[in-house]
Amino acid sequence: MSYPSPDIHTLDRSSIDAMLSRNSVGRIAFAHEGRVDVQPIHYVYDGDWIYGRTSAGSKLRAVLHNCWVAFEIDEVEDVFRWRSAIVHGACYVLDPEGSPHERAVHEHAITLMRRLVPETLTKEDPVPSRSVFFRVHVDEATGREAGRR
Repeated sequence: MSYPSPDIHTLDRSSIDAMLSRNSVGRIAFAHEGRVDVQPIHYVYDGDWIYGRTSAGSKLRAVLHNCWVAFEIDEVEDVFRWRSAIVHGACYVLDPEGSPHERAVHEHAITLMRRLVPETLTKEDPVPSRSVFFRVHVDEATGREAGRR
């Protein structure tokens, strides 16, 4: 099978924001103890923030040690029709016991996650071990798109 040459171009920030808003699963990359790891997460995009949840473990320990992460999402139609965006920014673990502002941000994260998983933090929660909420600030966003000519 022969494919026509793809037309690859850079996505602008509004296209990246639209991609982040349309999707709910991405991959977070972080460095810890001399290696880089990438793990899938579900998320909600709100403003310049990506909100997610996790459980205690390597991802959380890594972010507490080094808050800088990368986050990637893709939309793939076929081998030469796709979009990909990468975000770089600082990841913050949300403290439900912190200052009034921190508590408000934590409650906002729960509200956002309930748009995606309504049972979040209820007895019907499908992932009750994921009780730690975090958010990643979109400090830098880049993206590319391929299409056929």
